[in-house]
Amino acid sequence: MACQNQNSEETQPISLFDGKTFNGWEGDTLSTWRIENGELIGGSLTETVPHNEFLCTTKTYDNFILNLKIKLTGDEGFINSGIQFRSIRLDEPPYEMRGYQADFGENYWAGLYDESRRDSTLIAPDSVQVLEWIKINDWNDYTVHAEGRRIRLYVNGHQTVDYTEADESIPQKGLIGLQIHGGGKAEAAFKDITIQEIH
Repeated sequence: MACQNQNSEETQPISLFDGKTFNGWEGDTLSTWRIENGELIGGSLTETVPHNEFLCTTKTYDNFILNLKIKLTGDEGFINSGIQFRSIRLDEPPYEMRGYQADFGENYWAGLYDESRRDSTLIAPDSVQVLEWIKINDWNDYTVHAEGRRIRLYVNGHQTVDYTEADESIPQKGLIGLQIHGGGKAEAAFKDITIQEIH
């Protein structure tokens, strides 16, 4: 699916989530994030999520292929999730992040958003085509391939984004974060999270 440059070196994929603990992750694990049945789950179907929340890696990454499964459920309010990468935590507000987001949610399926920086979708797939690939209220395979200044996103084996960052002031290294968006009664679940670093 995602292919390498000839001069790059792949490492073996490693798991970022052991299915049982928050080892290697940090965030609001008291009320927003929990672990059930080998899944990381953020949000609630009975109470509105007050604001964006992110569960983040404690390690930073620059060039990598990230694979995971994501399921977004909910039917009241703004139902949205995503995967932050090459991102940082903000001091104010402390629950927010700045950086790229592989988006996931209605009207934003599998697009590339710039969170708390340019605050806009940088590139998005065809809105009709992507709905043929997305499994609503079910598990979806999501891949983020970040190498150099090029970012490619894939959902269920289909490439949705191929973006090259032209602004050389934009950092190309940072944290990975799992998001549940504020403003909806929604849950975002993640599992089978692996990363393959590229050197």
